[in-house]
Amino acid sequence: QVQLVESGGGLAQPGGSLRLSCAASGLTASVYVWKWYHQAPGRGRLLIAGITAPNGIENYRESVKGRFTVSKNNADFTSELHMTNLIPEDTGVYWCNVALSGGQTYWGQGTQVTVSS
Repeated sequence: QVQLVESGGGLAQPGGSLRLSCAASGLTASVYVWKWYHQAPGRGRLLIAGITAPNGIENYRESVKGRFTVSKNNADFTSELHMTNLIPEDTGVYWCNVALSGGQTYWGQGTQVTVSS
């Protein structure tokens, strides 16, 4: 059974940093891409960052470019989202998603991030 477990959310002050982690287990195929989504209060889920597992190609939504960095560790089946220079608009639930080479996709349980002074 594939499972994604997220950790690292919490409260941060504006200008602060947080690091989110996502660990996969029970994978039935190789990972093709890790993705991170943000869902602000009352809004839909938006893709904000992604990284391909085979070659580490990163992509970011414009609103997080230069502030967020996505990484992956193929040996540990993990991905991290390092968030810096946080702003109140970054508040919300963050979701990790993994797409496998066979086309299957799986979601983490979501982790809450609150940016407030």
